[in-house]
Amino acid sequence: MLNPLHNTELAVTRRYFLGQGAGVGIGAAALSQLIASSGRASEPTVSQFAGLPHFAPRAKRVIFLTQSGGPSQLELFDEKPGLLKWAGQELPESVRKGQRLTTMTASQKQLVMPARVQFHRGGESGATVGEWLPHLANVADELCFIKSMHTDQINHAPAMTQFLTGHQLAGRPSIGGWVTYGLGSTNQNLPDFVVMISRMQRPSDQPLYDHYWGSGFLPSRYQGVKLRNAKDPVLYLRDPDGLPRELRRGMLDALGELNQQRHIETGDPEIATRIRQYEMAFRMQASVPELIDLSDETESTFALYGPDSRRPGSYAANCILARRLAERGVRFIQLFHPDWDHHSRLPSWCVARCRDTDQPTAGLITDLKQRGLLDDTLVIWGGEFGRGVAGQGEWDSPDAGRDHHPRCYTVWMAGGGVKSGLTYGATDEFSYNVAENPVHVHDLHATVLHLLGIDHERLTHRYQGLDFRLTGVEPARIVHEILA
Repeated sequence: MLNPLHNTELAVTRRYFLGQGAGVGIGAAALSQLIASSGRASEPTVSQFAGLPHFAPRAKRVIFLTQSGGPSQLELFDEKPGLLKWAGQELPESVRKGQRLTTMTASQKQLVMPARVQFHRGGESGATVGEWLPHLANVADELCFIKSMHTDQINHAPAMTQFLTGHQLAGRPSIGGWVTYGLGSTNQNLPDFVVMISRMQRPSDQPLYDHYWGSGFLPSRYQGVKLRNAKDPVLYLRDPDGLPRELRRGMLDALGELNQQRHIETGDPEIATRIRQYEMAFRMQASVPELIDLSDETESTFALYGPDSRRPGSYAANCILARRLAERGVRFIQLFHPDWDHHSRLPSWCVARCRDTDQPTAGLITDLKQRGLLDDTLVIWGGEFGRGVAGQGEWDSPDAGRDHHPRCYTVWMAGGGVKSGLTYGATDEFSYNVAENPVHVHDLHATVLHLLGIDHERLTHRYQGLDFRLTGVEPARIVHEILA
């Protein structure tokens, strides 16, 4: 009998059917199997959605190199030599078109500040890459640059929230949560979705909120698991001293049986999450120490990723861990590198962030390719928005910076079914507006899901009477032009 406290719609959902809609419950059988297999080696689990992936995927996993703060496309990728003749002049109103500014620059004149760098042509593709990224220029032929990205938000938190969840307000699932929700796991010894944040050598005042990798209204098992850049990567993973592993195994089995019975009675998906997380923690006691032990990496690998790769928690060390996670079948791997918010001293601060990330990022692309992983690993690099052409402060001073700019910026992708050596889209002569082939954040999400074999319009979750999806209700297109 169906529980009368549950409404009719809930009773016919997959989750309810798995929980209690079939007598003792297919969910109970699944949980029994999970507990029974707890001592076995890693096994893949199927998607909870029948029919996923919707079509043959080009990518099996994602590595999302999230550059938090808004990297300046004008210094890094979007060469605009014509700005030299506009140096120090006010941005024409025909270009600005009354578009919104932040309160930090709304009261000052919008005086054009040309790029502070020289640009080079990378590889046979001739992609434009600023001189602060020499290593990335060497792998430009592996990259697909999207120079016509745009977003709706002009401040960090809502822009990053939209960049990662599809909506500017917190509470929606992150893209990593949606991917693992739809596709399931290929590894039971590590989480489906792993997050790492760089340990900066100077304090960063830019917050990174947990909802950036949260599960929102999805069951909490789909949230990202953050590996801390500390001695214990995951808190409370170790058993207390004196607790034998076999005793711990028996405790988890008994607790699993109690939770399973409660799940049969209520159909609450969070109980299933609790059981899975207990089991995952048990497996991670062995898998995480092995993962983070880089003693088996060769000297040539450390040289490839650069001098900072031996510093635990650095972006470079996290890039090595990202490759190791990819080798172990983790579905979605996300690195956060903060402090790209350069409102002042752009020539020094942006150089520092490029120094942090340039060689490790290029090393990761090279390493994945050498190991045969790049073809089915989608690598994404980008931030929540770009920077404006007007100088913030005195435009010709070394202390000048750039303000936030959502109207156009650059993101690049590599591997996993995208064309290599391609530059797609273009901006106007001021890198202020998109001039060709606009790509909205929702379009990027639709394209990423497509490469993973998912139709973005069909991956939905019923919440508060609505069928939500990552790309929202606004039109979103797959950018077929960048697909290999």
